[in-house]
Amino acid sequence: MNQNLSKLLLQLRAIWSQLGASQRVSVVAATLVLVGALAALSVWSARTDYALLYGGLSDSEAAKVVASLDDAKVSYKTGNGSIYVPADKVYTLRMQLAGKGIPSGDGVGFEIFDKPNFGISDFVQHANYVRAVEGELARTISQLDEVEAARVMIVMPENRLLLDKDTYPTASVFVRVRGNSQLQPQSINSIRFLVANSVEGLKPNHVAIVDNMGNVLAENTDDGSLTGLSDTQLAARRNLEQYLGKKAQDMLEKVLGPGQAIVRVSADINYDTLTQTQEKYDPDGQVVRTETKNTEINNSTTTSAGSGPVGITANVSTNQSTETASSPVNNTQNQKTTSTTEYEIGKTTSNMVEAAGGIKRLTASVTVAQQWQGDGADRKLVTRTPQELDELKSLVASALGIDASRGDSISLEELPFNDTFATDVTQELTQEQHRDFWLNLGRNAVYPALGIAALFVLFRLFQRTPVQEIPIGVPVGRLMARQNGNGNGNGNGHRFGEEYEPQPGVVTVEVLNRLIKENPANMTQAIRDWMNKGRTSEN
Repeated sequence: MNQNLSKLLLQLRAIWSQLGASQRVSVVAATLVLVGALAALSVWSARTDYALLYGGLSDSEAAKVVASLDDAKVSYKTGNGSIYVPADKVYTLRMQLAGKGIPSGDGVGFEIFDKPNFGISDFVQHANYVRAVEGELARTISQLDEVEAARVMIVMPENRLLLDKDTYPTASVFVRVRGNSQLQPQSINSIRFLVANSVEGLKPNHVAIVDNMGNVLAENTDDGSLTGLSDTQLAARRNLEQYLGKKAQDMLEKVLGPGQAIVRVSADINYDTLTQTQEKYDPDGQVVRTETKNTEINNSTTTSAGSGPVGITANVSTNQSTETASSPVNNTQNQKTTSTTEYEIGKTTSNMVEAAGGIKRLTASVTVAQQWQGDGADRKLVTRTPQELDELKSLVASALGIDASRGDSISLEELPFNDTFATDVTQELTQEQHRDFWLNLGRNAVYPALGIAALFVLFRLFQRTPVQEIPIGVPVGRLMARQNGNGNGNGNGHRFGEEYEPQPGVVTVEVLNRLIKENPANMTQAIRDWMNKGRTSEN
């Protein structure tokens, strides 16, 4: 084994002594590159790949996680509230930490009831329940993308036999917003309804929200109070004005271009609730409701005395038959008919309730930018014609629903916009984009340029390398030809000396390449004999 190694070293030394300067530089450079690549590959393969275990933790929670990792003797990296561990241990560590209740989040949740507490008073039990609700709400609110951390405080009235209508539950929410942004109105309403629906008897308008910059995002107001009504009315008016203004401005920007129009709307809203009842009679639409007819018939008989002397004979009748025959009889019959007819007059009754929120009057102010023509020094403002302005005004009036009978009005003016700041910002952004583009291009091109430069230097070194001469200690004829023939041992080929004159001396690289191409078998045997002869002479 030692002899083979010594022979290999001797062969390498002999080959190294026969190389030129440029060839030695190439071999050394290739060796260094190969060794560096192997070293980098070994380091890269041996490094530990870290993955995120938990992110966005508070300092207290991060300290608990780090302490648990130290006890488990697990390597980790920390930074900006995030903890990184080896990628193959992420899920195992999460399950182990979850079994320990880490991280538990800020505050205490319903896990406070996991431990049995015997002999606890009702007051402490109620206080623990309120703490648990506050902790769970804080954890839930912290799940919003805009909220970094949250705390919830709930005030519950005491249970009494006599209820007080002025005593009701209230809640306060403190949120820490990510960065310097502000919570959106939909997020504020979501938090209020979330807290209100988690506490019995709590109304959304009794939930106050404050952020970490001291801004009151939602005040604690009553619906029936003057302040609550004013805030609600102001919010409704603001939303209506913003909606109408945005609708008209978006339409104009589609026609004129972005930033070429400004629309502001003022709305006068009727907040009165009106109930109107109206009865209308139609005299021409008579209808017979009832008709009554009564008929009365009266019969009467009367007797009148005859003509005779006035006295006793006339007043005293002595004979009935004589009196009857001598006196006339009158029969009377009376008939009376009464008719009563009742008519129903047509009546229409309407009951109309006009709810609050109707628009009493709209006014809009529209400003459009003047047009520019030309570039550079030839750039100038061009005023629109009155017909074009009337068309734009008509479009805005139709979009807003302007009603002249209601007293609505709209004003449209064409003015030059001050776009100096926007132009400067655009130029700075353009310059920065160009600078970043060239920097990235140069950064991406430097490595290929270095590689091309290294190849060019090596190519120039190879071109400047002089013709190397390989000294041969024996004549060329004896080196190329074997006594038995063509050098392959079969004795069938012609001798090398018959075709080339054996001349002792040196063999150039060009001649050696030509000989190898013409008869590779002979050259292989000759070089093998030459190397063996060199070892024999050294021994």
